[in-house]
Amino acid sequence: QVQLVESGGELVQAGGSLRLSCAASGLTFGSYAMGWFRQAPGKEREFVSAISNGGGSLRYADSVKGRFTISRDNAKNTVYLQMNSLKPEDTAIYSCAVSLSSSWYSGSRYEYKYWGQGTQVTVSS
Repeated sequence: QVQLVESGGELVQAGGSLRLSCAASGLTFGSYAMGWFRQAPGKEREFVSAISNGGGSLRYADSVKGRFTISRDNAKNTVYLQMNSLKPEDTAIYSCAVSLSSSWYSGSRYEYKYWGQGTQVTVSS
């Protein structure tokens, strides 16, 4: 069974940095695109970033472009999200997800099948 476990979320001041990790098991990790999404209280889940199975194609939401970097280590079955220049509006639960679809690049959450439980990121002003 597929399991995704996120870590790295914490309370940080505005302007600070965090690196989130998502460890995957139960699947051939290097065969699938991975994505990061976030959900703030009272808001819909939104796309943050995605990476192709080999890591050669990346996509970012406009709101994080230039500040966040997605990467993956297929030998460790892990995907990362480096977050710099954090803002209070980045506060959310961040979840990673696996896409079995060739349409992973769309950023639509409906293209992602398996989800982790999430890790809380809180940015104070």
